[in-house]
Amino acid sequence: MLAFGILRTLVGAWYTGVESSSANRLVTRNKISLIYTLPLAYKNKILQVNGINGLGFGIWYGGIYQDKKKFFPQFAISGLDYLNLYPEFLLPELQKKAFEADRNAAIVGKSTAERFGWRIGDTIPLQGTIYPGTIDLSLKGIYKGAHKNTDETALFFHYDYLNERLKKSFPDQADKVGWFLVRIKDAEEAPRISEEIDAIFRNSLAETLTETEKAFQMSFVAMTEAILTVVRVISLVVIGIIMIVLANTMSMTARERTVEYAVLKTLGFSPLFIFWLIAGESLVLALIGGLLGAILSYPGGMLFQAELKSFLPVFEITGGTISLIIMVSLSVGFLAAIPPAIKAGRMSISQGMRHVG
Repeated sequence: MLAFGILRTLVGAWYTGVESSSANRLVTRNKISLIYTLPLAYKNKILQVNGINGLGFGIWYGGIYQDKKKFFPQFAISGLDYLNLYPEFLLPELQKKAFEADRNAAIVGKSTAERFGWRIGDTIPLQGTIYPGTIDLSLKGIYKGAHKNTDETALFFHYDYLNERLKKSFPDQADKVGWFLVRIKDAEEAPRISEEIDAIFRNSLAETLTETEKAFQMSFVAMTEAILTVVRVISLVVIGIIMIVLANTMSMTARERTVEYAVLKTLGFSPLFIFWLIAGESLVLALIGGLLGAILSYPGGMLFQAELKSFLPVFEITGGTISLIIMVSLSVGFLAAIPPAIKAGRMSISQGMRHVG
């Protein structure tokens, strides 16, 4: 049941980005794929669409800090206009001002800061992979999440700082962004605004696809749908194994107590009583195992998250998962008891008395 709880939480953690999405945020990206960029000049045209009250842009940096294994998400963004679109990122005003004033400034989530022991004022060198060269960032702020499912692993720095370097070294890659983040006044206007934005750039060299933040996040989940399917199947296999083991245990128990059941029938107890006697024992065994699995799932989940924190920023054993563990345990306990309980209930007194085993 511990394994079942961890696997179910893993599936839920995969959808964290989807669940934390805002209905008032849209993402405009290249229609072909996210790996293709968009011209920075699209910004002014997008702002002309009615119903928009906030706009920022960003691009994935993907640098290396010390070691390739020490992965964490890194984004070059337009500045506070981008961060302000995420009210769930809590950053003190003084740190916001410090970030805005320094071109090579960076802010990072609390989780990543604690992971590497970073403090305000530290210099963070990132070796580029997509963009060659090393950039040195000055940490000016550490943000916290307003909710439990808020990602606290990302690092943000100024796009202008990266763009200036690209203009000197790789001018063909300059003035291009990965996506535009759009905040709209009314979530019900999302379809209209999305269509109007895409219509502006239709038949251009870089056509756009505008979708809600939830749909944007779901596109990443869809890329790994095969993995999620495997995890779900494994969780069901785990339940199947538990049921087989428990059913075998109860069958052995019922065989060993056949004479006792015959004596109970002799005393006038009904087959239904025998059924619930066996089922009750199976339920108790299953419940004890389920409770132990539920209790161990908390430290187990913490160990699991510690190993995969870079890839799964939020991995929380919820009350719903605990309830599911208990319900599945009871269901397995009852189902595993049915075959031996029915057999014992149908057995005649004479057959039971003659049983040796």
